[in-house]
Amino acid sequence: MDILTLFGLVIAVAGILGGQFLEGGEISVLLQTAAFLIVFGGTLGAVMVHHPMNVFVAGLKMAKWVLVTPKNDAQQLVYRLTAWGNASRKDGILSLESQIKTVNDPFVQKGLQLLVDGHSAEKVREVLEIDLNTYETLRWQSARVWDAAAGYSPTIGILGAVLGLVHVMQSLGEPAKLGAGIAVAFIATIYGVGFANLVFLPISGKLKILIQRDVTTREMVIDGLCMIANAENPHYIENKLKGYLG
Repeated sequence: MDILTLFGLVIAVAGILGGQFLEGGEISVLLQTAAFLIVFGGTLGAVMVHHPMNVFVAGLKMAKWVLVTPKNDAQQLVYRLTAWGNASRKDGILSLESQIKTVNDPFVQKGLQLLVDGHSAEKVREVLEIDLNTYETLRWQSARVWDAAAGYSPTIGILGAVLGLVHVMQSLGEPAKLGAGIAVAFIATIYGVGFANLVFLPISGKLKILIQRDVTTREMVIDGLCMIANAENPHYIENKLKGYLG
């Protein structure tokens, strides 16, 4: 669980609601079902039109990364790659075959299998870089789902405000309804801007950081496996791979 994300959300919401309370406003005024449906439904629909199904679904699934960060133990990978390099120099590449089943990451498994099959460093890099490019492209496109939501949300909020004002204009003969109608109009704008800046953009930003972290780790794996294929000195492998660690 990402504690920083939870604290950030709590602080953001508390700051807005606290400011509303200190200004003498009621918190319940901010709870407008009609405004929420306009902004959330309109934004969701626009994002669905914007993206193909696989990218849209991947973007939704990746949102959980913001609270539950996927495991990425680059330090452990450096140790394992160094150990594999040492074992291959002592006992040959085929000695790594027993290590394939001990690895949970399909990407690393594929790389080890390529080594065991006797492929050169150039072939290993060629195959794994195709996998990496495919992985990276889909993940970046999926993260941009939230960028798109952040772009549409304020505009839909303005649309909700205009709809609210149209409703107000239709009720000019009933002054008692004017206040509530104007409130709904402005609340829609608040929802649009609030969702964009407190939810959608932060999710997109966090996902991009995590994607870049995973891409860097995979680049490190490719480099390490290629050095093993070239029978590089294990100390050289370790020192070079440590350069990937932040």
